[in-house]
Amino acid sequence: MKLRRVAAMGEARIEILAANGWVPVTEALARLPQLNSVDAFNIVALLALPAETLMQIVAAGADVATVDDGSRATLPFAPRSFRDFMLYETHAIDAARGFARRFMPGAARLVGAYEAITGRIFPGLKPHALWYRQPIYYFGNHLTFVADGEDVAMPPYTHALDYELELGFVLAHPLLDATPEEAERAIGGFVVLNDFSARDVQLQEMRSGFGPQKGKHFASAMSAIVVSADEIAPRWRNLKGSVRLNGETVAECSCADAHFSLGEVLAHASRGERLYPGELLGSGTLPRGSGIECSRLLARGDTIHLAIEGIGTLTNRIV
Repeated sequence: MKLRRVAAMGEARIEILAANGWVPVTEALARLPQLNSVDAFNIVALLALPAETLMQIVAAGADVATVDDGSRATLPFAPRSFRDFMLYETHAIDAARGFARRFMPGAARLVGAYEAITGRIFPGLKPHALWYRQPIYYFGNHLTFVADGEDVAMPPYTHALDYELELGFVLAHPLLDATPEEAERAIGGFVVLNDFSARDVQLQEMRSGFGPQKGKHFASAMSAIVVSADEIAPRWRNLKGSVRLNGETVAECSCADAHFSLGEVLAHASRGERLYPGELLGSGTLPRGSGIECSRLLARGDTIHLAIEGIGTLTNRIV
């Protein structure tokens, strides 16, 4: 099931995709009096409903007229927090090569010579040893998310703005010390994410020994559509993605080859720490899903378009 939040004339509503198009959840629920306690204005609460109940709402929506009032899609929900993981070794290695090419040309030549002679990956490009033992993440700024179609202002302090295509997933149920199986069942839905990055600033911050700060916290973006977990969770590793920059396809991506499952990621995050509905998590960048890997960073006036099949698209213009 697909849901979105739209706004028109100062009011917002949640819509669900039914057989005849996008219809207000309130109107579909009006035909299901047994569900009169359901919160029709909270996507996370709706995602917490059993899949069978959501299917009832979709079926009831077939008798509801679509609304054409000039409404526009907005952020589907306001995340309570944002944990961003790094699940893909290939991205980590290729991004490290990209950092070397961009900021350390001498080191890049050394890396290239080593790999050409040995046929092996330069050891310094690989993630830290801890990455192979447990899921690694940082906390992003959940207050600076922008919606699909909104402009993103380039921070005045960067000369190396980048995009990152990620699979996002939101909790619909609380967790604490969960098993991977319990944790995966707590996922409510999936979105497309863009974790914008100021690479020049990020490089210096990471060298400090702390995590990213101004290199990441200025903006992230989320797709307008949320797809319920029952539709995506069983096949998330099989999903394909793509990146278009100013209309040109610059990368084809895949969710395959993640080092940990989503259940393992969430179980680790819940160890000794209570997680709540509405918390957002990211997979980390899909391989080839960032400009630093492809030597295609962003400039003012660029339009970046990200897509993950089965979920949706996310488009923003840099200003």
